[in-house]
Amino acid sequence: MLPSTHRLRRPAEFGRTVRRGTRAGRTTVVVHLLVDNEGDAAPQVGFVVSKAVGNSVQRNLVKRRLREIVRPLVATSGLAVFPEHSRAVVRALPAASTATFAELSRDVQAGLDKAVQRAAAARPA
Repeated sequence: MLPSTHRLRRPAEFGRTVRRGTRAGRTTVVVHLLVDNEGDAAPQVGFVVSKAVGNSVQRNLVKRRLREIVRPLVATSGLAVFPEHSRAVVRALPAASTATFAELSRDVQAGLDKAVQRAAAARPA
């Protein structure tokens, strides 16, 4: 489980991150990342797993796996992947239901890396 300071909860935050953030897609997930100076300095992450992924058992399994993959990435260690004041939405694609934990982990990490690069390039200097 992610600590409460690192969770996106409000639908408006999800919508704003998806609409205004940078997007990086992989075969199993799409990562939307928004970096702004509003809100907490701690990075926040939300997950979207639609019915296209599968039944409730499959969706919950994918959601638990995604949470476990992201949990160490938002930890307050020196290896922070997320920039300060960032919000991310990880959206699972239908292929996520048949993917292994290692495949999901690889895709989430690659998507985050690409989204961070794109967000850094888009930020005014």
